[in-house]
Amino acid sequence: MAKIQSLHDAVAENIHDGDSVAFEGFTHLIPHAAAHEVIRQGRKDLTVIRMTPDMIYDQLIGMGCVKKLIFSFAGNPGVGLLRRLRDAVENGWPHPIEIEEHSHAAMANAYEAGASGLPCAIFRGYRGAELTRVNPNIRFIKCPFTGEELAAVPALRPDVTVIHAQRADRKGNVLLEGIVGVQKEAVLAARRAIVTVEEIVDDLASPSPNACILPSWTVTSVVKVPGGAHPSYVQGVYPRDNAAYIEWDKIASDRDNFLTWMTQNVTNVSPDVFASRVAPLLKTGDA
Repeated sequence: MAKIQSLHDAVAENIHDGDSVAFEGFTHLIPHAAAHEVIRQGRKDLTVIRMTPDMIYDQLIGMGCVKKLIFSFAGNPGVGLLRRLRDAVENGWPHPIEIEEHSHAAMANAYEAGASGLPCAIFRGYRGAELTRVNPNIRFIKCPFTGEELAAVPALRPDVTVIHAQRADRKGNVLLEGIVGVQKEAVLAARRAIVTVEEIVDDLASPSPNACILPSWTVTSVVKVPGGAHPSYVQGVYPRDNAAYIEWDKIASDRDNFLTWMTQNVTNVSPDVFASRVAPLLKTGDA
């Protein structure tokens, strides 16, 4: 059953050097606070996984936490490049990283296979795709029933999945509402799961039609971190901080500026900073 813990303890107990870690979220509910705690604790040699790595992956890579990235699209949403990722790939700064690129369909199917306990995902895809020339983990098999050629990729089974959600109850059951993406599958595929939440309540209350509830037995640690998804948004709580994503492009474009910003905003601050950053957004009434 899920433990209710501090963010420091949840990361210290569950994420270790050399682990494979999925920080999942699709434009919404991205677990920034948890990724920052991983950086503060100095984790190294991580294989990081996500369908759409954005700012937190740029930060993890730039701070030297990452050995390998498994992904299907990388970018600063609505702005452009991930400059720290590009610097690592092109120039080996702060050290070289390995990349394994897939399509969205492949990643989603690979998580589903991992959640189902299967060794690989089989689906229609990658026909004529040039990714097959650079990714040896994309293979093809023949259906034994129809003879159709199908794509196959290894199942994704992270050591740890980290997600953010609106709330959890005191038993450790978690409620997500809005765009869910592959968070459910990523949690079910993982050996351990950390969920940061905006609040912990006595009763999850009636969920909306687009909600998902993760029972406590699927989760290892639940952590209350108000604002823990900022600058991404949390449906019903606070909007996306578009200015922060625009600002990141300038910050990340220079190594010294990047390191200074990370010191001032991540390594030398506590998780409480997230709640303070979200407070002005709540006053706008846009959430």
